[in-house]
Amino acid sequence: MKILKDKNICDISGFQAIGISCGIKKGQKKDLSILYSQYPAVAAATFTTNKVKAAPVLVSMEHIQSESTRAVVINSGNANACTGQKGIEDAVAMTVKTAKCLGLNPEEVLVASTGIIGVPLPMDRIEKGIQTACSSLSSGGEDGAAEAIMTTDTFPKKITVETTIGNKPVQISGIAKGSGMIHPNMATMLAFIVTDANITKTMLTKALRDSIQNSYNMVSVDGDTSTNDTVIALANGAAENPLIKDDGEDYDAFKNAFDFVNQELAKMIAKDGEGATKLIEVSVSHANSETDAKICAKAVISSSLVKAAFFGSDANWGRILCAMGYSGANFDPEKIDISFQSRAGTIQLVEKGMGIPFSEEKALKILKEDHIIVLIDLKDGKYHASAWGCDLSYEYVKINGCYRT
Repeated sequence: MKILKDKNICDISGFQAIGISCGIKKGQKKDLSILYSQYPAVAAATFTTNKVKAAPVLVSMEHIQSESTRAVVINSGNANACTGQKGIEDAVAMTVKTAKCLGLNPEEVLVASTGIIGVPLPMDRIEKGIQTACSSLSSGGEDGAAEAIMTTDTFPKKITVETTIGNKPVQISGIAKGSGMIHPNMATMLAFIVTDANITKTMLTKALRDSIQNSYNMVSVDGDTSTNDTVIALANGAAENPLIKDDGEDYDAFKNAFDFVNQELAKMIAKDGEGATKLIEVSVSHANSETDAKICAKAVISSSLVKAAFFGSDANWGRILCAMGYSGANFDPEKIDISFQSRAGTIQLVEKGMGIPFSEEKALKILKEDHIIVLIDLKDGKYHASAWGCDLSYEYVKINGCYRT
């Protein structure tokens, strides 16, 4: 597998994309994206676990049942959440307008939204925008789709990779947004992955449901799970590899590349947490089970006290043990080793569950870096898990104190 640094969604065979400004956001910022497969395609999706689901989530949960999915329409700046029956009608109208412009059935179109909750969509602007976007779809070049799905994000999140399946080059490309209201089991994050792989809907669904468990579901920025989070994958078969319809070598090759794309997008989301200054990675090793490893990693990355300590570059390892202790995971506190690692080096702070002497000066140097890894060795088994998040800064409160206004 190789990363294609100069490629994006528009470069995947048979796919077109566009991101434009249709007037939802102020200042001509891009706020509407369309992804389109020129060939028949299958899709898989996962949605928020929040009981309060936005209108586009409810509509897409119905449309994903279709055996054919050819397009996704996405708006930012307005979540179309908690908007009642009118919100449902507007989400449906977005699929109908997109389908009409592209010559599809509405059921072949999925819809996603992100932004402010509780405000009706400006449908006159959105429908005009869909018309403009559909007529401007392109292959190759910079499409703007990753930029147009951003809200408080500070940079577009995108990645493209290539692998080989059945002696055929297969490409996978993804874009994502997410900065705040991010917590395990998915949150205010959207991710869209397209591939020219020839794979059945059943196997694509299997790959996605498994992949999110070790990517988006292992990210926490602020402990809030949103009404709108959605991950959608489209595959159009243009690579002409042997059809992936069962487990096996070809599925494994696809899944490895697919997992890599999702994990890299998840890391970008964690890095771009609202007000974040550091990407924090928690790596738990030698757990008695994968579940215990994940529970520990999630508890540490979700702790506000741990996140605040990293913002202040404070080597407060006690908060890490505390978070693990209330996590509900099974482990022996008297076996645990904890170290911090960054480009500035590695330092051990805990051995067999107890603090050991360490250089505060060296620890400070390590914690001043913008990517810090917390290494936790449970010494209790063979399982491993990683989780990603960010520090908790003053800027987070500032951003969310005036987000709506």
